[in-house]
Amino acid sequence: MTEPAMETVDSFGMIAERQFADVWSRPALSVRERLLILLGLLVGQGLHEQTDVQLDAALRSGELTETELREVVVFLTHYAGWARGSKLNDQVEGLIERVNQARSDRDGPAG
Repeated sequence: MTEPAMETVDSFGMIAERQFADVWSRPALSVRERLLILLGLLVGQGLHEQTDVQLDAALRSGELTETELREVVVFLTHYAGWARGSKLNDQVEGLIERVNQARSDRDGPAG
């Protein structure tokens, strides 16, 4: 790639990142509300890899609890279909298990 082309890519990336940050920081909706909307869109479109990323971000940031993620599964299953709902359930339960295991490993054995 030539030098000018790299400059174009870098400036595009910076512009896109700025626009992304602006969209997520607008005051009318909370981050939690935005995550819920985004999860609905991703699940509805069957974008499983992106769903994994957002589920992880929502749980680890504390924007959504384990109980709330499980409720998202119940709700979206009825609108996105049983196949996508089943996949989402697997994703949520797998994430919860990984996060709880990591917490357990970090805390170490009791005693």
